[in-house]
Amino acid sequence: MTGSAPASTSGPVGGADAAAWGELLAASYREIGERAMRDLPIYNDALDVEAVDFRPFNGTIVGIMVTPWFMNVVMPAGAIAPATSGANVRMRFPAGDIEFILSEVARVGRIASCSLFSPMFQFADMDAARATAEAALAELMLPADSEEAVRRREPATSPIDRRNFLRGALTERRG
Repeated sequence: MTGSAPASTSGPVGGADAAAWGELLAASYREIGERAMRDLPIYNDALDVEAVDFRPFNGTIVGIMVTPWFMNVVMPAGAIAPATSGANVRMRFPAGDIEFILSEVARVGRIASCSLFSPMFQFADMDAARATAEAALAELMLPADSEEAVRRREPATSPIDRRNFLRGALTERRG
Protein backbone atom coordinates (compact mmCIF):
# COMPACT_ATOMS: atom_id res chain seq x y z
CA MET A 1 0.00 0.00 0.00
CA THR A 2 1.26 3.45 -0.82
CA GLY A 3 0.48 6.82 0.70
CA SER A 4 -2.32 8.96 -0.66
CA ALA A 5 -1.79 9.23 -4.39
CA PRO A 6 -3.06 12.04 -6.54
CA ALA A 7 -5.22 10.54 -9.25
CA SER A 8 -4.77 11.88 -12.74
CA THR A 9 -5.33 11.07 -16.37
CA SER A 10 -3.29 12.37 -19.27
CA GLY A 11 -4.94 15.81 -19.30
CA PRO A 12 -7.87 17.95 -18.18
CA VAL A 13 -11.09 16.01 -17.89
CA GLY A 14 -14.53 17.36 -18.72
CA GLY A 15 -17.98 16.01 -17.91
CA ALA A 16 -18.47 14.57 -21.41
CA ASP A 17 -15.05 12.83 -21.19
CA ALA A 18 -15.98 11.40 -17.79
CA ALA A 19 -19.34 10.08 -19.02
CA ALA A 20 -17.70 8.60 -22.14
CA TRP A 21 -15.02 6.88 -20.04
CA GLY A 22 -17.70 5.45 -17.75
CA GLU A 23 -19.65 4.14 -20.74
CA LEU A 24 -16.50 2.55 -22.24
CA LEU A 25 -15.89 0.82 -18.91
CA ALA A 26 -19.55 -0.29 -18.76
CA ALA A 27 -19.29 -1.76 -22.27
CA SER A 28 -16.25 -3.76 -21.16
CA TYR A 29 -18.10 -5.10 -18.12
CA ARG A 30 -21.14 -5.99 -20.25
CA GLU A 31 -18.88 -8.12 -22.42
CA ILE A 32 -17.26 -9.69 -19.33
CA GLY A 33 -20.73 -10.39 -17.91
CA GLU A 34 -21.93 -12.15 -21.04
CA ARG A 35 -18.71 -14.10 -21.54
CA ALA A 36 -17.70 -15.07 -18.02
CA MET A 37 -20.11 -14.04 -15.26
CA ARG A 38 -23.71 -14.78 -16.29
CA ASP A 39 -23.64 -18.44 -15.24
CA LEU A 40 -21.92 -17.89 -11.90
CA PRO A 41 -23.93 -18.05 -8.65
CA ILE A 42 -22.98 -14.45 -7.75
CA TYR A 43 -24.79 -13.00 -10.80
CA ASN A 44 -28.04 -11.12 -10.00
CA ASP A 45 -30.25 -11.40 -13.12
CA ALA A 46 -32.41 -8.49 -11.92
CA LEU A 47 -29.53 -6.05 -12.54
CA ASP A 48 -27.71 -4.65 -15.55
CA VAL A 49 -24.31 -3.05 -16.04
CA GLU A 50 -24.47 0.72 -15.64
CA ALA A 51 -21.96 3.55 -15.20
CA VAL A 52 -23.46 5.83 -12.54
CA ASP A 53 -22.52 9.52 -12.21
CA PHE A 54 -19.04 9.39 -13.75
CA ARG A 55 -17.63 12.89 -13.37
CA PRO A 56 -14.42 14.90 -13.33
CA PHE A 57 -12.65 14.87 -9.98
CA ASN A 58 -9.24 16.44 -9.19
CA GLY A 59 -7.99 16.10 -12.76
CA THR A 60 -9.26 12.57 -13.24
CA ILE A 61 -12.59 10.74 -13.40
CA VAL A 62 -14.59 9.00 -10.68
CA GLY A 63 -17.95 7.22 -10.64
CA ILE A 64 -19.74 4.09 -9.53
CA MET A 65 -19.86 0.96 -11.68
CA VAL A 66 -22.93 -1.20 -11.06
CA THR A 67 -22.90 -4.74 -12.42
CA PRO A 68 -24.98 -7.83 -11.60
CA TRP A 69 -22.04 -9.09 -9.51
CA PHE A 70 -20.52 -5.98 -7.87
CA MET A 71 -20.80 -2.24 -7.18
CA ASN A 72 -17.48 -0.37 -7.08
CA VAL A 73 -16.18 3.17 -6.95
CA VAL A 74 -13.96 3.31 -10.05
CA MET A 75 -11.43 5.67 -11.59
CA PRO A 76 -8.75 5.44 -14.30
CA ALA A 77 -5.38 4.45 -12.88
CA GLY A 78 -3.08 5.41 -15.73
CA ALA A 79 -0.82 7.70 -13.70
CA ILE A 80 -1.12 6.05 -10.29
CA ALA A 81 1.96 4.29 -8.89
CA PRO A 82 2.65 1.44 -8.30
CA ALA A 83 2.21 0.06 -11.79
CA THR A 84 1.33 -3.50 -10.84
CA SER A 85 -2.20 -4.87 -10.88
CA GLY A 86 -3.36 -6.05 -7.49
CA ALA A 87 -1.54 -3.29 -5.64
CA ASN A 88 -3.47 -1.13 -3.19
CA VAL A 89 -3.42 2.67 -3.25
CA ARG A 90 -5.11 5.25 -1.04
CA MET A 91 -6.88 8.11 -2.76
CA ARG A 92 -7.97 11.33 -1.08
CA PHE A 93 -11.64 12.33 -1.36
CA PRO A 94 -13.60 15.02 0.47
CA ALA A 95 -15.02 12.34 2.79
CA GLY A 96 -11.53 11.02 3.56
CA ASP A 97 -8.95 8.59 2.24
CA ILE A 98 -10.30 5.54 0.41
CA GLU A 99 -8.30 2.41 -0.43
CA PHE A 100 -8.44 1.19 -4.02
CA ILE A 101 -7.03 -1.87 -5.75
CA LEU A 102 -5.43 -1.60 -9.19
CA SER A 103 -6.47 -3.89 -12.03
CA GLU A 104 -6.68 -4.10 -15.82
CA VAL A 105 -9.89 -4.07 -17.87
CA ALA A 106 -9.85 -4.91 -21.59
CA ARG A 107 -10.26 -1.86 -23.89
CA VAL A 108 -9.98 0.49 -20.90
CA GLY A 109 -6.59 -0.27 -19.36
CA ARG A 110 -5.66 0.16 -15.72
CA ILE A 111 -8.35 1.12 -13.26
CA ALA A 112 -8.49 1.73 -9.53
CA SER A 113 -11.58 0.31 -7.83
CA CYS A 114 -13.02 0.21 -4.33
CA SER A 115 -15.66 -2.43 -3.62
CA LEU A 116 -18.95 -1.26 -2.13
CA PHE A 117 -21.07 -4.41 -2.58
CA SER A 118 -20.40 -7.93 -3.83
CA PRO A 119 -22.41 -9.95 -4.52
CA MET A 120 -25.45 -7.82 -5.36
CA PHE A 121 -28.39 -9.91 -4.11
CA GLN A 122 -29.58 -7.23 -1.65
CA PHE A 123 -30.76 -5.19 -4.67
CA ALA A 124 -34.16 -6.18 -6.08
CA ASP A 125 -33.83 -4.02 -9.20
CA MET A 126 -31.71 -1.43 -11.02
CA ASP A 127 -33.59 1.48 -9.47
CA ALA A 128 -32.49 0.36 -5.99
CA ALA A 129 -28.90 -0.28 -7.12
CA ARG A 130 -28.71 3.07 -8.95
CA ALA A 131 -30.12 4.99 -5.96
CA THR A 132 -27.55 3.34 -3.68
CA ALA A 133 -24.72 4.16 -6.11
CA GLU A 134 -25.81 7.79 -6.33
CA ALA A 135 -26.03 8.07 -2.53
CA ALA A 136 -22.61 6.43 -2.09
CA LEU A 137 -20.94 8.86 -4.50
CA ALA A 138 -22.67 11.83 -2.86
CA GLU A 139 -21.31 10.68 0.54
CA LEU A 140 -17.83 10.23 -0.91
CA MET A 141 -17.87 13.82 -2.17
CA LEU A 142 -19.18 15.26 1.12
CA PRO A 143 -16.35 16.74 3.21
CA ALA A 144 -16.03 14.76 6.44
CA ASP A 145 -16.09 17.90 8.59
CA SER A 146 -18.96 19.63 6.78
CA GLU A 147 -22.10 20.55 8.67
CA GLU A 148 -24.11 18.07 6.57
CA ALA A 149 -21.70 15.19 7.29
CA VAL A 150 -21.76 15.94 11.03
CA ARG A 151 -25.58 16.10 10.98
CA ARG A 152 -25.77 12.71 9.18
CA ARG A 153 -23.53 11.06 11.79
CA GLU A 154 -25.78 12.14 14.68
CA PRO A 155 -28.16 9.50 16.00
CA ALA A 156 -31.63 9.60 14.44
CA THR A 157 -33.17 9.94 17.90
CA SER A 158 -31.93 11.85 20.88
CA PRO A 159 -31.60 10.27 24.31
CA ILE A 160 -34.63 10.52 26.59
CA ASP A 161 -34.22 11.44 30.21
CA ARG A 162 -35.05 8.14 31.96
CA ARG A 163 -36.44 9.75 35.12
CA ASN A 164 -38.92 11.88 33.19
CA PHE A 165 -39.82 8.91 31.00
CA LEU A 166 -40.73 6.86 34.08
CA ARG A 167 -42.81 9.79 35.37
CA GLY A 168 -44.72 9.86 32.11
CA ALA A 169 -43.15 13.03 30.72
CA LEU A 170 -41.39 12.18 27.46
CA THR A 171 -38.93 14.99 27.31
CA GLU A 172 -35.46 15.05 25.84
CA ARG A 173 -32.56 15.35 28.22
CA ARG A 174 -30.99 18.78 28.13
CA GLY A 175 -27.25 19.12 28.62
